Amino acid sequence: MAKYRLQRVNDEIVKEMTRILRSVKDPRVASHMTVVTGCDISSDFKYAKIYYSFLDPADGGTAELIRTEIKKGLISAHGFIRRELAASLNLRVTPELTFIADTSAEYGSHVDEVLKKIKAEDEKRPRPQTEPEEDGERD
Repeated sequence: MAKYRLQRVNDEIVKEMTRILRSVKDPRVASHMTVVTGCDISSDFKYAKIYYSFLDPADGGTAELIRTEIKKGLISAHGFIRRELAASLNLRVTPELTFIADTSAEYGSHVDEVLKKIKAEDEKRPRPQTEPEEDGERD
């Protein structure tokens, strides 16, 4: 099967999942700005991995705790989400959904903090003084 068709279906699922997640009433999902970051559907369209992330926690807490609460909410709303996806997509088979937390944004933020820390330490380190070279002739 052509890869471009898989990519089109992946993009369409991401678009529809974004719309569907806005209508999920489970407070574990609705209280955090849950974002669908990607989709990876199998070549036979029977299984789809939905990658999700969340934006800034509303009530504080650790990212890992919030991530697990969102996953529990998504699993709880799985039937509703799949039914809505089936209604909006015109596929022969509605894929079985698996939700996977996407931590790439957090990892990128961590790498950025480490690089800033290294740069700050490097700026504090004294530089060796180099003597300016004279333009005169040498013997």
